[in-house]
Amino acid sequence: MSMSQFGGLGRLRALSLSFLGTEKLYELARAKDIAEIAQQLEATWYGPEIEAAASTHKPPELIEVAVNRHLVQVNRIAMQAVPLMGKRALTSYLSKWDIENIELILAAKSLGRGLEETAAFLVSSRNVPVGLSLMNIPLTDLQVLLQEPDVEGVINYLVKYGYGAVLLQQLGEFHKSNDLGVFTGALQDLYYSRLLWELRFIRGDEGVLREYVRTEITKRNLLNVLKSRESKLNKEVFSKHLIEGGLLGKSEFLDAYSSADPGDVVKRLEPWFDLSAPFEKYAQSGNLTEFEVAIDRMAVARFLPRFRSLPISVTAVFGFVIQAEFERQNIRRIVYGKQYGMTEQHIKTVILAG
Repeated sequence: MSMSQFGGLGRLRALSLSFLGTEKLYELARAKDIAEIAQQLEATWYGPEIEAAASTHKPPELIEVAVNRHLVQVNRIAMQAVPLMGKRALTSYLSKWDIENIELILAAKSLGRGLEETAAFLVSSRNVPVGLSLMNIPLTDLQVLLQEPDVEGVINYLVKYGYGAVLLQQLGEFHKSNDLGVFTGALQDLYYSRLLWELRFIRGDEGVLREYVRTEITKRNLLNVLKSRESKLNKEVFSKHLIEGGLLGKSEFLDAYSSADPGDVVKRLEPWFDLSAPFEKYAQSGNLTEFEVAIDRMAVARFLPRFRSLPISVTAVFGFVIQAEFERQNIRRIVYGKQYGMTEQHIKTVILAG
């Protein structure tokens, strides 16, 4: 490991002290409105982005823009710090933001929304490319995509970035079903297959990273089972939502989808996760967010301490990046909670401490 990389890892450890603690997150949940949340965030490491975005945006978009820009900058620091052997894997991991932006744009085109209504929600930074994949889609091209007339125009434009080919394969199915999930499934399958491949080449501590990624795939597949059952989605279409590489194979999720028992998929996951309590709550409330938060909370408890236990490693850099993502998630959940009039107590239940 070079001295510059060693110094970079030291910088990440110092920056880790800036993550918002549970009490600070609870303080945000106690804020009287979204404007007060923005004001409180200005006194944290989000301050520069809040101040910069305030000239063009008002809450809640102000917070969304600032938090997304902050995530981009934090991840750039992580990319500079990661040891050489982990650079390709981290590059592959961070391409998730290109994909999130593509999914957002496809949804906007499907709903007939334009540039002004969508641009604030892109994970981007000012005057620099977004995404962080280092073969990413520049902000100027994202704006071009937002001005395409329809979903097909977006997909054709994406061919040059390596995403269009997999999306074109699903275009016929989309025209039949009008289901954007077929695009999401194809993009996520591409993303996770590349990521798991790159993690094979890290030496020494890739096991916990692969386990985390496989858990994330499993969570996505599990939520897709529950959402698709609610929507009574055709099994063949549902199969296109599934991603390879999880703790359970796609065939087991398909079997669980066909089962008369809606809890069958949860039972199949018992060797890895006890999801009986959140599933019972979901069965009563029908609220998938509650179920998703429970899975995320288990992931935080299971993986973040293990990431931190290897302070000079590729895994430590991934841990820093993942913790930054959880923090973004917490802030967004608090803002959405305030926006939709949820109580302080309810908002606290969806905050991930870790």
